[in-house]
Amino acid sequence: MRGGLLKPEWTRLPRRAAGAGQRARAGAHAIVRRYGYLQLDTVAIAGARSHALVLLSRLEGMDPALGEALLQPGEPLFEYWGHEASWLPLELYPAFEWRRREFRVHPWWGDLLGEHKALATEIVQRIEQDGPIRSLDLEGEGSGPWWGLKTAKKVVTALWSAGDLAVRERRSFQRTFDLTERVIPEAVRARPLAFEESLRRLLRRALAGHGWAQTSTLAQTWRLRNLRQEIATALEELREEGAILPCDLVDAEGKSWSGWIRPDDLERTARLAGLRPRRDRGVLLSPFDPVLWDRVRVQRLFGFEQVLEIFKPAAQRVYGYYCLPVLAGDRLVARVDLKAERGAGRLHVLHLHYEADSPGAADREAVQTALARYAGALHLVVEWAE
Repeated sequence: MRGGLLKPEWTRLPRRAAGAGQRARAGAHAIVRRYGYLQLDTVAIAGARSHALVLLSRLEGMDPALGEALLQPGEPLFEYWGHEASWLPLELYPAFEWRRREFRVHPWWGDLLGEHKALATEIVQRIEQDGPIRSLDLEGEGSGPWWGLKTAKKVVTALWSAGDLAVRERRSFQRTFDLTERVIPEAVRARPLAFEESLRRLLRRALAGHGWAQTSTLAQTWRLRNLRQEIATALEELREEGAILPCDLVDAEGKSWSGWIRPDDLERTARLAGLRPRRDRGVLLSPFDPVLWDRVRVQRLFGFEQVLEIFKPAAQRVYGYYCLPVLAGDRLVARVDLKAERGAGRLHVLHLHYEADSPGAADREAVQTALARYAGALHLVVEWAE
């Protein structure tokens, strides 16, 4: 279903929202609700981080600064482990009660809270008495008011993962932690869901964002591991309720893959198939866009090999450090490697790769349109590498 990138009448999502006012904020919230999450990422070399890029691709005219300041006190969002660290709709908070219980033993660091009970208690008491604490206050090696800053930072993260603390807001991508009861409304905290209902809710939300998806994609959306039977049971219950339908994807060569779709989306797909092809303007996608992170799915739907070369040595990169694919209609037509130089007002195009060996005028126009739209949002001038 083009990941929420179809026309508004098909997606029920706004496509334009200028600036960073209430209309733009409401549009951004609608996008997060549609997918169920907005994945966070630190890389800002292209001029905006992934979470802002995802919003910019869907909300033309939005101020990129909104993508960094979306999580604030009173907003209907919370930060937690969704697909990865993500901003999620507040109504999904009860559906992650099982994960908060599970993460009392941290998935990376083990029983950190059990090993450092005194420090965990000290941190919670200090926040209770003195107010929220910034992650920036826990950086470095200094002695300061905290003993063992590296350990303290891990313990704070573990307390957040376990649900004892919550992220109050982010400023310049730095988190501010507070007591959960000061961040998450009591009405939301008071109604945690049983695991089985949580699973059904999360699977339905994942499918709403993907349009069509295989079971593996739905599981990966929320990083649901070692739950194969539980997921199969939940999907069968949703099928019996009529909330989802089994649906095969068949490619041009007749090969099929079993998956799932919502009844409304199946009807919408049939209506789309009857439309005449239209010439869509190009738009840049984050490499972590909900449309792109499942590389197997991207290959099957678009015939596009999505690669991320951040961790490759420069000499081994084919496309570039942080490539943004260009979507035009239902085709991924190119990818560009960008570097923003905000002080000089420049957006450098370091590399451009077209998917077609001989790209046509429509593909070239899509790339130019996508770059112009993005550069305009950042108030930068496009500059091509020689």
